[in-house]
Amino acid sequence: MSGQTRPSPDNWGWQARIGMFIVSSEAVPEAEWWAMCPPHVSVHAARVAAKAPWARWNADRSAVTLEPDLQRAAEHFAGMRLGAVVIGHSSSSILGGAGWDAATVAAISGIVRPETQVTTNGIDGQAAMLAAGVRRPFIVLPPWFNDATAEAAMTYYRGLGVAPVGPLRYDPGRGWREVPHGEMYPQGLGFEQEVEPLYAQIRAACPAEADGVFIAGTGFRCVAILDALERDLQRPVLSANQVSLWHCLRLAGVRAQVSGYGSLFGL
Repeated sequence: MSGQTRPSPDNWGWQARIGMFIVSSEAVPEAEWWAMCPPHVSVHAARVAAKAPWARWNADRSAVTLEPDLQRAAEHFAGMRLGAVVIGHSSSSILGGAGWDAATVAAISGIVRPETQVTTNGIDGQAAMLAAGVRRPFIVLPPWFNDATAEAAMTYYRGLGVAPVGPLRYDPGRGWREVPHGEMYPQGLGFEQEVEPLYAQIRAACPAEADGVFIAGTGFRCVAILDALERDLQRPVLSANQVSLWHCLRLAGVRAQVSGYGSLFGL
């Protein structure tokens, strides 16, 4: 190799490698993470095909048992030199309920390398709201959350010590709003999401009493509009994938600059 030739970038995460457990049929989490990810940090996804929550409580709720896909993925991650791993699934935290995040972190921590930090999307959201000073978040939910899941979400966020406002469940428009919630993702809405109507709906509906916005759902495409919403609403705007990347970077000891995806990365 001549002195004037440099190797091409290969996305090797020499500064940090982060493992992310994601829904088996989703593309949004990886796409958004790679869009936001700073140089010299790599993201490694393990796909989980299981119903939420991805770990099941035992009879007395003293511990959880990981679903087989999650167990197997954690064992695979144990062979990698990862700085952090995250359960990238809002619904698991929400439906798991109080204590689920901590119990699942404990279960996975017993499998991966001792130096690998373990977190969940729920823990990441709580950490981000605390750092951003958001105490009355306007909760925005994906259209595939049914009424029971939406109610569980509000209960879950209240349990994090905040006073959530809302929620707003995004209206995906004609042709989709008539589809039952549980059929939207299987019928392809995850790959047909549009950010412009989401931006307009959040901007129009955000109440004055909310001191920030939290967009839940790691499969909910939205990071492209975070900066624009913050400028318009003059409040912090957080999203599921954004808070997990931010928190994982900090758990891995990385303070890299990330711009264009909300003020959270400057905290």
